[in-house]
Amino acid sequence: MTEVSSSDLPAYYLYHQSPVKIVETPDGGARVWRVSIDSGGWHEKNDIFVEIMLAVGGDIFTRSAADFVQEVEAFRAHYLQGDGPIFALYETVQALRDAAKAEGRHLTPKERALIRGIRQRTFVMFEEQLRAAGDPGADPDIARAV
Repeated sequence: MTEVSSSDLPAYYLYHQSPVKIVETPDGGARVWRVSIDSGGWHEKNDIFVEIMLAVGGDIFTRSAADFVQEVEAFRAHYLQGDGPIFALYETVQALRDAAKAEGRHLTPKERALIRGIRQRTFVMFEEQLRAAGDPGADPDIARAV
């Protein structure tokens, strides 16, 4: 854990194409959580704190909470496979994207809004499952606040 101003937290990033969040600890420090490519859960990665804060390497991008939710869900949908309602919604998003691509067009504003809404919903669903399973980095409230 590293000291950082609590007014700066939580903070959200895309770190080498992987979503990362930095949250305040009860003692006023910071904890870094990186989404897992294997499970979609959160792994504590405090060793990358300084690299993120100094943006060393140039492949680190700040995200708003709303954009972070979208990045996490795009990441999960890309790397994870499974059954159930979350994965059915991931397939719905992919079907919308595939249809636009097959038709040689960009997504319509309505389709983009639908995808954002679906991803916001799947974020909450996924995070609630992680929390129920004991993942200390899970926080469904991020998507509820945006």
